[in-house]
Amino acid sequence: MARLCFDYGHGGNDPGATYKGRKEAEEVLNIGKKVAAEVRRFGVIVDETRTSDKAVTLKERSNYENKSNYDYFISFHRNAFKPEQARGVETFIYLNPGARAEAMAEKIQKALVAVGFSNRGVKRENFHVLRETVAPAILVEMGFLDNSKDNQIFDSKKRQIIEALASAILQQLGIKYTQEQSKPTVNTLYRVMVGSYANRENAEKQIQRLKEAGFDAVVMIGEK
Repeated sequence: MARLCFDYGHGGNDPGATYKGRKEAEEVLNIGKKVAAEVRRFGVIVDETRTSDKAVTLKERSNYENKSNYDYFISFHRNAFKPEQARGVETFIYLNPGARAEAMAEKIQKALVAVGFSNRGVKRENFHVLRETVAPAILVEMGFLDNSKDNQIFDSKKRQIIEALASAILQQLGIKYTQEQSKPTVNTLYRVMVGSYANRENAEKQIQRLKEAGFDAVVMIGEK
């Protein structure tokens, strides 16, 4: 059974990127947990470096990953540069990442670009969580938090982003993604019965009185 470590950037007294009241730490935690829930539907184990708005150091994140045997480590982030001057999604891997990390990064990048983000490509970087983790590691920047167009995509297509990430991750694990089927809506009706009659004529008279009073009524035949 596949086992993943999800890492949600920043948290606690470290909000990460901020812009017009938005906080990276909150947004990556929210969407990352939803991706985790989606992936778990397929029997994949997902552990998380944090599940609430708390501070977790880089060393604590890598130590958490190192204590178990994971197939992949995926760190969720949102980018920032100068307000409204940069946009798009980019996915990072280590300087010498290995084929598995590179393949996962390419799938994640492609999936998010398909949602509508500009393509900034897969890049190599010497980030701590990429360098100090044992499993193939990926860090994804889901658009620029200080760019209104990226935020519009992030907000209006959140469900598509969750499904795109889950689908890409599962594809790399060799699992076919299918959307969860929604249950049909059942409208419950409560019927009121007024009297039971052995004689049909009496029943019809009661129906007439009810209709004259403005009630929708019908004779229903049953056995004692």
